[in-house]
Amino acid sequence: MRTTALPSLLEVLGRNFSYRNKQVRLYELATVYAPDDNAPLAQESLKISLGAYGGGTDFFTFKGAAEALLAGLGVKELTFTAASSESAYHPGRCARIISGDRILGVLGQVHPLTAENFGMDCPVYAAELDFAAILKARAAEALYQPLPRFPAVSRDIAVVCDAATTVAALEACIRRSAGGLVKGVELFDVYTGAPIPEGKKSVAFSLSLRADDRTLTDREADEDVRGILSGLEAELGAVLR
Repeated sequence: MRTTALPSLLEVLGRNFSYRNKQVRLYELATVYAPDDNAPLAQESLKISLGAYGGGTDFFTFKGAAEALLAGLGVKELTFTAASSESAYHPGRCARIISGDRILGVLGQVHPLTAENFGMDCPVYAAELDFAAILKARAAEALYQPLPRFPAVSRDIAVVCDAATTVAALEACIRRSAGGLVKGVELFDVYTGAPIPEGKKSVAFSLSLRADDRTLTDREADEDVRGILSGLEAELGAVLR
């Protein structure tokens, strides 16, 4: 009885890699078993596994695909925290997926040594999601939401922060500092190296701002962005690049 679906997922990805398929994206629904000291039999659970390599896939595009899947299943309020204890994944490129107080699973870049064991010498990405936890995290009732009456305003910001500062912490600070106008926060770049000082990194976000009762002016949007930047500097020491 298998305790994780990851090996079978990587086996299929490795087989495709050996067939010289340059781009592969796949999923699997699999039953896994976990030992339970308080029960005579192992606990059975259903997992959703995602895997991909090639075609420009990186951590952020793969994370976006997982977010889209979970949104389609009715789970939209997500938090991503660093998961450094997952030995099959690259340390520093693995995240735990959380909704409320429920851990939904993990995603990230497969450790290069693990990928090599399955015959792959390129970046490989995988996610393991707990189907039962997803069902519990779904919104109790789907509510109709009319299309926005007023257009959104887009702004891009890039800040320099400590290398240890997580993207999740930056995003949470952006939302707290925005006064309710930020409707979307999308990470599109993380950079280290010259001219960024050692121990620092540059993180860039695309922001979507919209008011429910009016069209935002450029002045209002710029004022909101200034408030966001002030909040990032005050809370996390992140400064505009």
